[in-house]
Amino acid sequence: MLKGKKIVLGITGSIATYKSCLVIRELIKRGAEVQVVITPSGKEFITPITLSALTRKPVVSEFFAQRDGTWNSHVDLGLWADAMLIAPCTASTLGKMAHGIADNILITTYLSMKAPVFIAPAMDLDMYQHHSTQANLLQLKAYGNHIIEPVSGFLASGLEGKGRMEEPEKIVETLEMFFSSADDLKGKRIMITAGPTYEKIDPVRFIGNYSSGKMGFALAEECYQRGAEVTLISGPVVLSCSKGIKRIDIESCEEMYEQAITIFPHQDVAILCAAVADFQPENVANYKIKREKEDLVIRLKPTRDIAATLGKMKTNEQHLIAFALETNDEESNARRKLERKHADFIVLNSTRNLGTTFQNNENKITIINREGKKEYAKKPKIDVAKDIVDELATLL
Repeated sequence: MLKGKKIVLGITGSIATYKSCLVIRELIKRGAEVQVVITPSGKEFITPITLSALTRKPVVSEFFAQRDGTWNSHVDLGLWADAMLIAPCTASTLGKMAHGIADNILITTYLSMKAPVFIAPAMDLDMYQHHSTQANLLQLKAYGNHIIEPVSGFLASGLEGKGRMEEPEKIVETLEMFFSSADDLKGKRIMITAGPTYEKIDPVRFIGNYSSGKMGFALAEECYQRGAEVTLISGPVVLSCSKGIKRIDIESCEEMYEQAITIFPHQDVAILCAAVADFQPENVANYKIKREKEDLVIRLKPTRDIAATLGKMKTNEQHLIAFALETNDEESNARRKLERKHADFIVLNSTRNLGTTFQNNENKITIINREGKKEYAKKPKIDVAKDIVDELATLL
């Protein structure tokens, strides 16, 4: 699955740096083309001559070549690669990646990378357990990076922990598995709704919710990375997405409804992740409402039900995935929604799971269909998206 793939291998200064040679050999053995980018501290552990002998390519370690001043373009590397692998990745480099500290060409290459990024941490076990390292890892996962979990060992306290870099064969197998599933949605057209809707009260006020759009955007990226043609209908959020994703920005439920019913007939799948308002003001003032009395009554009316409408439109060749955010009686409410909306399955989450749902980088879901349910552990939304799309892939 790696034949013909172009891999940028980032190497940092770690005692595990010698294993990078084994990683290169495994990648090349499986048919990959490898370009090494190394940090200054990485060169303290292994020489560029050794690495270039294995890859048959000059090693990139500085912005300018020392002899002739040739410019090494991190932007070109970001466009060239099918994937970037950083192995080993030290705690220092993790921190720089998480916070955009671009003080060497490896970090600038990472920040310019258009392809998926895989990170194999390597450090002292106690350093890996430190809350700052874990926070950086969580942030990098939220950005869509793939973390190759390190191997277990024993902490200074005698307790078991992780930190030692995974073995080269396992690291390369992770890339192989990624590329083997990368095309399982190829040729499929998938529409995804994401984010909140804003229902106007007057020109400056609205009824909305706390949705950040992170879950919907993670799903869009996962489907796109796996070969689908993705249309993303997004409410007002501050997130960006890959250029290959067709993005349509809307504000209100009515705008999302019109886009969804227009686009859905030409899709294979609809994933309805948006937190759409259930009600909107019956009357919208065309001027800013002034505080002229002690109370204000706003009469609300139901918005149009996007999921129910698409459920009725759905053909036997189409699939509909809906979300249910509940505060109580979660499973029974989700099962009722499954039937009412004619969905293939429901992704259930609950506000009672602290640190998940709105504004958070993690989520904890249960997938409910007519045969039963699957419960998942709390994890970053980028990983939750993979679980959901894996379930979807079984239907296609």
